[in-house]
Amino acid sequence: MFTTLKLAHLILTHGNPEHLQRLVNALAHPDAHFYIHVDQKTDIAPFLQLKNTPNVFFISNRIKVYWGGYSIVQATINSFEEILNASHTYDYINLLSGQDYPIKNVEYIHRFLADNPGKIFMHFQSITDEWHEALPRITRYHLSNYNLPLGTYRLERMMNRLLPVRSLPEGIVAVGRSQWFTATPDSIAYMVRYIHENPWISSFFKLTWAPDEIIFQTILYNSPYREHMVNDNLLYVDWSAGGASPKTLDMDDAEALSKSEKLFARKFNSNNQILSYLDTMMAGNAHS
Repeated sequence: MFTTLKLAHLILTHGNPEHLQRLVNALAHPDAHFYIHVDQKTDIAPFLQLKNTPNVFFISNRIKVYWGGYSIVQATINSFEEILNASHTYDYINLLSGQDYPIKNVEYIHRFLADNPGKIFMHFQSITDEWHEALPRITRYHLSNYNLPLGTYRLERMMNRLLPVRSLPEGIVAVGRSQWFTATPDSIAYMVRYIHENPWISSFFKLTWAPDEIIFQTILYNSPYREHMVNDNLLYVDWSAGGASPKTLDMDDAEALSKSEKLFARKFNSNNQILSYLDTMMAGNAHS
C-alpha cells in the first residue's frame, strides 16, 4: 500500500534556468522539496525566480565546479550537508543534474520509492573486474582538480613517471559508474561522515579523474550499506554516440523513453518538442 514519502531532490546545475524551472514543475509534489546548487562560476540571478516556487531552496555554500575535478564532489557534499541539517526530514534524497527530466509521473516516482524503503539506487561496477577503462583514473595522478594555468599535462606526465602507482588502502574495493543516484538520508549521512573522518579519501580522490563517478559508490560498497545497494540509478542515458558525454535526447528517442522502466532521463537541452511529448505522456499515465 502506498504511504506518504518525503523526497528531497538535489539538483546540480550550471545553466539553462528555463529548463530547471520546467524540471522543478514536472517533479512538484506536496511531499517533495528541491535543493538547487548553482555552479559558483555561473551568475545565480537568472535562477532566483525559482525562489517564488514552493519548497525550493538554494544551496548557500556554492562551489566553482570544473569538469573532471573533485570540485563537483565537494559541491555535492556541501549540498548534502545543508539538506541533512535542514529542519525537514526525508525518506529519500535524489541527486539530479540540471539537464535531467522525469519520464514517469510524479505520483509513480513517489510510489516507487515508498514501495522500496531502505534501498539505495546506484549504478556501480568493479573497476578492476568490469569497468576496466576507469582503472587509470585511480592508478595514475590527475591534476584536473587544481585548474592550473599552464603545464598541467607535463606535470602529470612527470608525476606518473616518477611517483609510485596510486592505490586505495588494502581491502577497499573501487566501484563506480554514474554520479547520479537516489539514496536514503542515513546512507548519505554515512558517506559525508566517512569523508570527514577519513581525510585520506578526499586526498586520494583529489588526484583522481572524475571522482564523482567513483567516490560515493566506493564508500557505500565497502560499508554495511552494501547489502542495500541496487545496481540501478533509475536514470535512462544513451551512450550510443560514443565520447565523454551521453547523447542529447530528442524526438528520435521518444519511443525508447516511453518504453523505459527508468524514472528519469538525461540529458536534455531546450528542445521543447521532446519535453512536451514527455509531459503529455506522463499526464496520460497519471493514474497508472
